[in-house]
Amino acid sequence: MKKLIGPFKQILPLTGLPLKGALADEQLHILPNGGVLIEDGLILAVDDFDKLRSNYPLVQIEEITGDHVLLPGFIDCHTHICFAGSRAKDYAMRNSGKTYLEIAQSGGGIWDSVTQTRTADEVTLTNLLIKRVQRHVAEGVTTIEIKSGYGLSVDAELRQLQAIKSAGDKTNASLISTCLAAHILPKDFDGNHQEYLNYLLQNLLPVIKQKGLSNRVDVFIEQSAFNTSDALNYLAKAKQLGFEVAVHADQFTTGGSEVAIKARAASADHLEASGDYEIKLLANSDTVAVTLPGASLGLGMPYAPARKLLNAGACLAIASDWNPGSAPMGDLLMQAAVMAAAEKLSAAEVFAGLTSRAAQALKLDDRGSLSKGKLADMQAYPCDDYCEILYQQGKLKPEMVWTADLF
Repeated sequence: MKKLIGPFKQILPLTGLPLKGALADEQLHILPNGGVLIEDGLILAVDDFDKLRSNYPLVQIEEITGDHVLLPGFIDCHTHICFAGSRAKDYAMRNSGKTYLEIAQSGGGIWDSVTQTRTADEVTLTNLLIKRVQRHVAEGVTTIEIKSGYGLSVDAELRQLQAIKSAGDKTNASLISTCLAAHILPKDFDGNHQEYLNYLLQNLLPVIKQKGLSNRVDVFIEQSAFNTSDALNYLAKAKQLGFEVAVHADQFTTGGSEVAIKARAASADHLEASGDYEIKLLANSDTVAVTLPGASLGLGMPYAPARKLLNAGACLAIASDWNPGSAPMGDLLMQAAVMAAAEKLSAAEVFAGLTSRAAQALKLDDRGSLSKGKLADMQAYPCDDYCEILYQQGKLKPEMVWTADLF
């Protein structure tokens, strides 16, 4: 059955925006007194509300009272929210001056989350994940990429990925799983980094493909994780198995973004350490540059060079990196708004980075804007001008959120 939702004071469909390069707010199409016509979870039309009501006199109407601004649902294209336990002690140690490596050497860091997550059964992981997903949806995030990587063994990684699948069946959000078993070298693996990656290729990735638990693979390229040559070989072989690939790149040192481009990865994520050379490479590639302001806030580090990346012509997405260690807050809109003030990003650049360009990072062409044929993933903010949303730096939350499977 067709449904008409509106009227909205403003609709920002975010259509017609190029996927790469800088954007000005003047490029935003703003539809006043707009409505959205939906059928079977897909958008049929976005137009003047009164015109749609006149053209479809028998349509079911969900009338919106008061002033609201409608946007597409946000897409968080990089999270680690399938985990158990807390790393609050890490955060306190970091604020007391301890380094990332010092914290890891004292028993904290990623391995601490691995230890805590391994002790949780699938039901526990699923329930913890559902709570985080529900919070994200309430804050306007309707598609969420979720990585494994706190298992680091075949059984524990499969348990994480199965929890993500189970949570997806029990929530309204779209959950996109990614295997990040190549997060760090597990302390209990009897072998070197290259042998561990080969172990994953032989014993884990074929099972994931067989069980249909994910079609994406990620790797952390860093001094504390995997080097560029091993990672490039791993990604090439993962692609041969039929996986899309992404890369944790240039967080503390460079090299990862170049691997991402050579591997034709969908995205290179982090980029805090990227310099002019890496920026030029990314701008001239089809790899999406994903910035993670939550990690910068959590670690007290500079932001990725978002302004330079856009000016160079890159496709820039913004994601939360929500995780128990370096980015525990998980408030995507707040992080994006704060980074926008620091990096001087236009509202158009921020909203595109949270929608259409984030969809590109996940290779999803059925969402990211409000237009005919797209999923009816939408969010409405209680204000009369879209500028209020970023102006209030994340304190203004959506009052209504719709996902396609609600229709």
